[in-house]
Amino acid sequence: MKISVLGCGRWGSFIAWYLTRLGHDVMSWGPEDDFSYKILEETGRNEYVSLNPKTVLTCDLERAVRHAEIIVISISSQGLRGFMQRIVRYPVQGKTFVLCMKGIEVETGKRLSQIVVESGVAREHVAVWVGPGHIQSFVQGFPNCMVIDSENDKLKRELVKEFRSELIRFYYGSDLIGTEIGAAAKNVMGIAAGVLDVVCVPLKGPLMTRGAREVARLIKALGGNELSAYGLAHLGDYETTLFSPYSHNRTYGEMLARGARFEKLAEGVTTSKALKMLADKLRVEMPITESVYRVCYGRGDDGKRCREEIEKLFARKTKGEMD
Repeated sequence: MKISVLGCGRWGSFIAWYLTRLGHDVMSWGPEDDFSYKILEETGRNEYVSLNPKTVLTCDLERAVRHAEIIVISISSQGLRGFMQRIVRYPVQGKTFVLCMKGIEVETGKRLSQIVVESGVAREHVAVWVGPGHIQSFVQGFPNCMVIDSENDKLKRELVKEFRSELIRFYYGSDLIGTEIGAAAKNVMGIAAGVLDVVCVPLKGPLMTRGAREVARLIKALGGNELSAYGLAHLGDYETTLFSPYSHNRTYGEMLARGARFEKLAEGVTTSKALKMLADKLRVEMPITESVYRVCYGRGDDGKRCREEIEKLFARKTKGEMD
């Protein structure tokens, strides 16, 4: 199978490594002036993986698009719309697009698959690949479970057949709305988990359950199956993040609570803003998400604001657990 992986950051480079390992004809693309691309071009490796010699590295986007039967995209979620406008300049008819990224467009509240379809790709050719797992664990040989979802049942079954291995056990997703919203919201809850690592670790259990509950409410309001919040895309991935030393979002929350700054990408920051917008629009109660939004976008003493938000959550009116 001819596959191009667009984006050669930590996930993109891992995916190229993984799919080449399965025997696919893989091309890995990155912008010529990007550090992630430069380090791979110069050394053939980064801090996560060493590229297989069979993987073709290129900075020519047209070449990468024309090469592929399957195009896997792994970039920052907020850059997807502009990136798709570049991609569709080249022949994409009949090609499959797989989004291995998590987020909600902050300006519109759109899911990432919606952005791809709005860019001109047929809905039946779009899938998402999400779920638990950290690259550092995968490359050490520790297996995990993930999800591939699409509105096209035949497509997701074909992708699972091509991508499964002893390292990743895939499940078929059954609710694209819930899968995408849950995967994106996991990063927001990851920030909250990092805050609790500094402020009050015992609250991680309640965070996991109450966080999943509010995400379930939003999924239902958007027309998805609220049970998706309790699957691999959200709760499963979130539990992995909750205790992981590798999670950017958890580390961002931890450093925020300490009054420090995390310089790497934490998708949960912009996602908290997008989810708050959706919650306000649909009148869905999401108190944890709103607290994360306020500490990420507020001003003043970050550590103090984190503690104040926890106090506000505890001061809320008592209600039934499943209300």
